[in-house]
Amino acid sequence: MTYIENIFICLAIPLLLSVFFTKGRTRRFALFTVIGMAVCLLAAYVSSFFMGYYGCDATLTAIEIAPVCEEIMKLLPLLFYFLIFEPEPKELPGMAIAIAVGFATFENVCYLTENGAEDFHFLLIRGISAGALHILCGILTGFGISYVFRRRWLALTGAVGILGTCVGFHAIYNLLITAGGPWWMAACLFPSLLIACLFVLKQLLPKLKFTIPL
Repeated sequence: MTYIENIFICLAIPLLLSVFFTKGRTRRFALFTVIGMAVCLLAAYVSSFFMGYYGCDATLTAIEIAPVCEEIMKLLPLLFYFLIFEPEPKELPGMAIAIAVGFATFENVCYLTENGAEDFHFLLIRGISAGALHILCGILTGFGISYVFRRRWLALTGAVGILGTCVGFHAIYNLLITAGGPWWMAACLFPSLLIACLFVLKQLLPKLKFTIPL
């Protein structure tokens, strides 16, 4: 049995202590990393609740329930931060990525605690697949929300569209992972490849004289 609450406390305390001695973006990044870990903890409970409520097995839960629960819960702190504290939209991508980093880190630590750390190659693949998937969704959420909330008429529908995109990517990844064979390999590669494509696009857009709020 994995006591994920104890793992959360162990990981969160050093980050929370660092908040008292840092300022600005460094402090916010550390705080939102802890929030990402807390979201991962809560998402596990929520997904388990719906798994039992609907009588789903682990595979069906991973494909249909977990992506929705996790992506909604990762989006909520970002929306709360934007609507209550009204930061500059350009600050949102960093906060969304911090939430994703915290979520992915906590998820991987729980996996290591339960399954061990002997198989380096498998853990490396997990890092560039499952870990990268959460970072990908964080990038899409952060830059997407930063863009749509600059335009009031686009805010609601844009936020729903961004959420749907992240849920779709997450569900496709989980579906491919459970399929096995070449589909499993595709799932392992596509999050990191998409992140690489987004990075290249980010570098090329200024040269093409097309700007987006990055």
